[in-house]
Amino acid sequence: MKVIVIGAGVAGLSIGWRLQQAGVAVTVFDRAQPSFGATWASAGMIAAGGELGGAQTPEAEFAHHSSGLWPAFATEVEEIAGQSVHYRRCGALIVARSPTELAGLTPWGGAERLDAAQARAKEPMLAPDIAGAVWDPNEAQVDARRLGVALAKAFVRSGGTLVPNEIVLQVKVEAGRVAGIATPFTKHEADAYVIAAGAWSGGLDGLPGGAALPVKPVKGQMLAVAPSKDGRIPAHIIWGNDGYMVPRDDRLLIGATSEEVGFDTSLTDAAADLLSARARALMPALGGWEVVERWAGLRPGSPDGRPILGRTAVDRLYAATGQYRNGILYAPAIAQHMLSIVLHQAPEIPAFDPRRFASSE
Repeated sequence: MKVIVIGAGVAGLSIGWRLQQAGVAVTVFDRAQPSFGATWASAGMIAAGGELGGAQTPEAEFAHHSSGLWPAFATEVEEIAGQSVHYRRCGALIVARSPTELAGLTPWGGAERLDAAQARAKEPMLAPDIAGAVWDPNEAQVDARRLGVALAKAFVRSGGTLVPNEIVLQVKVEAGRVAGIATPFTKHEADAYVIAAGAWSGGLDGLPGGAALPVKPVKGQMLAVAPSKDGRIPAHIIWGNDGYMVPRDDRLLIGATSEEVGFDTSLTDAAADLLSARARALMPALGGWEVVERWAGLRPGSPDGRPILGRTAVDRLYAATGQYRNGILYAPAIAQHMLSIVLHQAPEIPAFDPRRFASSE
């Protein structure tokens, strides 16, 4: 069996890698360099609780399932790629700035409510006027930039073919099924095709209206700050005040905006000021830290906020997109789920079925 995957971000590479391991001949195409889109821009949080809390929804169930897959997934990637992805379970504090906000935070499985003193004991840099927090020791993170490089190596070392800098311009459909894809150079054929092109998943020509993916780019700007030489980096992921902070060895990542401005990835001072203000309200000492990097990425958003995973309305064409800002978190579960669908014709999760949009037209 031959499969073509369109997009070499965390989803496309993970799916391609798992299919290749299962004996499928996989080629992954990317419009630019592998994992240099939303994956590269991601903060790398594996934070089912911070993102979705104790919600009883299909995406929350999927997120918690995927979070449980991450330790083994990270280890396997590292072993095959021969390099670390810096996965670590550092825990997270979801901070409330008022009693009302704290009352609205309901702990989920494995999490607990902390009063202000207990929260500051875990993270002394927190502001003295916080009301409390929810602590989840199971929240984790990975270095997304290192992960992208490692996944590409793991895929190729498993026998996969990776084609960078070759944009897929068109999906050729004949008699209701995919007959091939066209790039600027030639046409390629396979037995199955997976669209995993992130924010660009909705822009492929050739698909009939009922099969076009309603994916839109959602811009996220971020920045990184670093302390003075003897400064201390927070130990845990911090959520609160409409933002988050993720500790790295030598810096603190601060995110993120959510902007529907098309494919614009320009940086704005207004966004940097907003992110800094949100962070300083939780940790006033950050006001003296140096901004060492600013960047932006484009997340793939869907109309209902849920991922788009499975068969499309066109035979032999599958989709794995719409993850919004949970692409890293969902990656192992998406790879597992898409493998079962493409190779074994397993059923979709109804809430994520790409055909839910076609049926509503």
